[in-house]
Formats: sequence, structure tokens, C-alpha cells
Amino acid sequence: MNILLLGSGGREHTLAWKLKQSKRLEKLFVAPGNAGTEGVATNLPIDPNDFVAVKAAAIEHKIDMVVVGPEDPLVRGIADYFRQNPDLDHIPVIGPEKKAAALEGSKDFAKQFMMRHGIPTAAYRSFTAETLQEGFNFLGTLNPPYVLKADGLAAGKGVVILDNLDEARAELSRMLLDSKFGEASTTVVIEEFLSGIELSCFVLTDGDHFKILPTAKDYKRIGEGDTGLNTGGMGAISPVPFADGPFMEKVKERIILPTVIGLKKDQLPYKGFIFIGLIKVGEDPYVIEYNVRLGDPETEVVLPRIQNDLVEVFEAVAKGELDRIHLEIDRRCAVTVMAVSGGYPGSYAKGKEIIGLEDVRDSVVFHAGTRNEKGTLVTKGGRVLAVTSYGEDFRKALKDSYRNMEKIRFDGMYYRKDLGFDL
Repeated sequence: MNILLLGSGGREHTLAWKLKQSKRLEKLFVAPGNAGTEGVATNLPIDPNDFVAVKAAAIEHKIDMVVVGPEDPLVRGIADYFRQNPDLDHIPVIGPEKKAAALEGSKDFAKQFMMRHGIPTAAYRSFTAETLQEGFNFLGTLNPPYVLKADGLAAGKGVVILDNLDEARAELSRMLLDSKFGEASTTVVIEEFLSGIELSCFVLTDGDHFKILPTAKDYKRIGEGDTGLNTGGMGAISPVPFADGPFMEKVKERIILPTVIGLKKDQLPYKGFIFIGLIKVGEDPYVIEYNVRLGDPETEVVLPRIQNDLVEVFEAVAKGELDRIHLEIDRRCAVTVMAVSGGYPGSYAKGKEIIGLEDVRDSVVFHAGTRNEKGTLVTKGGRVLAVTSYGEDFRKALKDSYRNMEKIRFDGMYYRKDLGFDL
């Protein structure tokens, strides 16, 4: 079959790499893709949010399935666009419809969903510019640290955690009155701080059945020891050592089952990935947030551990037959380390030549922010490359990723050298 994959990051290169291994695949197209996807697919210069252009490409290339990588097209309703268009309605889309994608598109919607279905999460309230003073008052009732979340999509950077009450009130003003995160912070969710250790849980569902994918833990902060600004992710480890059998049984019974049942009960059509950001408080799981797609850089460690033919798995999702699939998981650990541009997550230079990839051995390099410039590989984004390795334990896998990362160079390159420090 011919598949169109939307997106351009490390997640999409990993998806393309995995889809390319399928015996069911004929042609793979990625829109817009990056220098890494060029090696396994045909890149199309199309914005995934330009639905008219996506439609034209789907028709021109006789696409049989669309796989959506990033959240933006899902929140904007690309699954609905295909379902409602007579020229496209025969093409399944792996990703939820717009109503269900609000689980990621709106923190307030997600919180209401969790409260309605008894899913454990932090206590919260939502505020707008009109209720700013109420927000100030609510902050005063909480113990520090204070958690403020932009309601809408903010590229993974819309969460601020502060220890000082005056700073938290000032930040609330910046988000609501000064539009710090643009439209994303028209509404701000303030929630109780939960103390624990975080992990990512991934679920694939066809709307009725579901499969739990390997767990992963990512590292969001730019600085070692989890210090500094939040990023899109500096690396990830799978599986998570502290997510043992009894804990994951709680996750399944208290969170995953009520989520899948709740989506159906609320008539929120869902065929795709549910990314559940969890925190382990004592021995109990709580939901920090939902995302409606695979995480990045977690994809770079989750998909390499899945041994199934991914096209066959997606076909089962499209047909509502996911219960027929038995997931086969590689018992080895997988680790990915992300190399980023100097200055990221602030401003950074682009167009820096990347060298050394040909010297990498026993690891897979996934491209995140790269492009080909007249035959020269150069940087394009803040997060540039992810080096993924397998190992009998995460320390062995990390060692291989770091060994290979030392062979790669570009001006201003930075990566964290302490992943796994908290495990």
C-alpha cells in the first residue's frame, strides 16, 4: 500500500524508518519530511496543516493510508477533513478526529474529561484575563511550587513551574494579559503540584480495543541534573525501570481503561495513539497530561522495541480489529540521546554543516531538524539528531549512544551527558 506520513521531526523519521520495514508497504511519502526521511521515503514539500495540498497529494500519489505525526493537523481536524470529503473518505487516517484531539488541544478540556471519568489527576482551576484576580486568589490557596499551563498548543513549552507566589502571579499576568504563549494562553490552567517521578505511557486504540506500548521516560530540561529551560526533549529511555508490573496494572485499570471507555462514552472518535504523561506519586499513577500522538523523543525508543510489522498494526487500527494483533516487544532497553543547536531552546543558528554520521556503528541516527543543502547535510531545527542504541540495560545502551555521539559534529552542538541519572 501507499502511505502518506505527515510531519518533519525525529518522530516522523522514526515512523518512516519503521514503516519502511513492512512487507505491506509499496511507496512511502513524507510531508514535508527532513534529510533523514529522504533516505527511506519520498519527501513532499507540503505543510501538514494545508489540508487542500494534503488532499491533492493523497489523490495524485494514490494514497491508501495517512499517518499523522504531529498534533497540529489533528487538533485542526485533518481526520474529519478526510472522513467528510467524498474524494478521501476511503483513506483511513491514523489519528483521532478533532473533538477527541481536544484532549491535547485544550488542557481545560482534558481536565474536565478526567474529572468526568474519575481518572486520577492533580486538582485544578482554569482562568482567563477576565478572572485574573480569581487566579491570583487561587494561587494564594496553594502550596508552592505553582504549576501554570497554557490551555492550548505551545510546542511543549507552555508549562511554567515557579516556587515564589509573587513570581507565579506575575507569570499568570504575562500569560493572560501579555499573551506570552499567544492564543494558547487565552486560558490558563493552574493546578496542584504533584511530587514524584514522571514517565510516558503510550496506547494505540481503534476506538474499541487498545494495546499498551512500551513505556518511556524523557528528559525535558536543557541542563544536566534536570535544570534550565524546558525543551521538546533531550533524550529518552525505554522501558522505565520503576514502572513494574503492579504499577502498570494500576495504570491500566485506573487510567487507560477509563480513558478508552470515556472516549467512547463521550462520542469522541479515536483511531490512533494516546500519549499519557504520568507521574508516579508514591506507588500510585496520576495523569499530568494527554497528547494525541506519539511523543518525541520517546518515539525514537518506543518504536525500535516494537517487532511487529507497523503497517499491519495500523491496518488493524483502521479496521477496528486491533484485538487480533499480538504485540511483540524487544526485551532489550533502548536509549536515545538528542543533539541540539547551540542556544536552543532560545534562539539558535541554522545551516551548520553536520559531519561524522558515516562513522556511527551499532546505533541508529534519527534526524529531527536537518536538511540537505546541495548534497551537504546541515542543521535546520533546535533539536537536530537523535542517536538510538539497544542494550541489555539502559546503561549499556546509553554508553553506545554517547560513544557514537562523540563521532558527530556540527558548530554549537550540545547534548546532555547525564541521561538516566535519576534511575
